[in-house]
Amino acid sequence: MALGEFSLFQWKNKEAREREQKEYSEWAFPHGPEQRKNLEALMRELRPRERVEFMMMGFLTCKELYERYLKKLETKEKTLYYMIHEEKKYKQIIEKKDMTTHLALVLADAEVDEQCVYPSADEIRASIKEIDELYLKRRK
Repeated sequence: MALGEFSLFQWKNKEAREREQKEYSEWAFPHGPEQRKNLEALMRELRPRERVEFMMMGFLTCKELYERYLKKLETKEKTLYYMIHEEKKYKQIIEKKDMTTHLALVLADAEVDEQCVYPSADEIRASIKEIDELYLKRRK
């Protein structure tokens, strides 16, 4: 984390901070507050005992990493494989047990349109299993 990212050392004026926050929100939820609300509901259904704020933090980090690696690696499969097998790089941010859940949510989020309809929790669980199988293939 860069020094300028700490609010104690915030060098940007209020307008710049608000503009950056708006840009980030538009990137994270391009279809608006309804998209965020539906994603949070899905997270609550998948993990009712976890705080949505923590899940959202991991999700947004994973989304950012996924998009970055997708540009480099060009295919969804290569990107998933890389992220799963290099998860130790992110262990300070995303726990190993959560990586496949976040990846499944990122993939579902990428398919969401302006209707903001996500797959069911059971469909996400199936996607998590598929991603877990990819992880297990590497371990054999």
